[in-house]
Amino acid sequence: MAQADRPLSPHLGIYRWQVSNSLSILHRATGVMLSLGALVLVGWLLAVAAGYTGYARLNAWLAGPVGALLLAAWSFCLFYHLCNGIRHLGWDLGLGFERQQARRTGWLVVLSAVLLTVAFWLLALAGQGG
Repeated sequence: MAQADRPLSPHLGIYRWQVSNSLSILHRATGVMLSLGALVLVGWLLAVAAGYTGYARLNAWLAGPVGALLLAAWSFCLFYHLCNGIRHLGWDLGLGFERQQARRTGWLVVLSAVLLTVAFWLLALAGQGG
């Protein structure tokens, strides 16, 4: 028994893409990635506790191309999640809900996360050379 007169729920075809949509999805995805990174950190700590062989094997993998890419991605996830969390704190205070301001702070979060990631790795790699 279908009712033809009842209103339809909004559908994805009605809405335009906005920066906030993508940033919200990215915030959730970075949270999941940070959880996976925490498991790798626990594995690293267990390898340290298990002895030199396990530690050396995991450390070699993390120093390889795949491990280095994952570490860089996890550091971006950390900085993005941190910056966007600060943005959400502003929202909790009732600040930044205007469309233009929300868009501007969204791009600021992305730019900040990229800059913090690059600065972090420049400092980390500079510390290895000495």
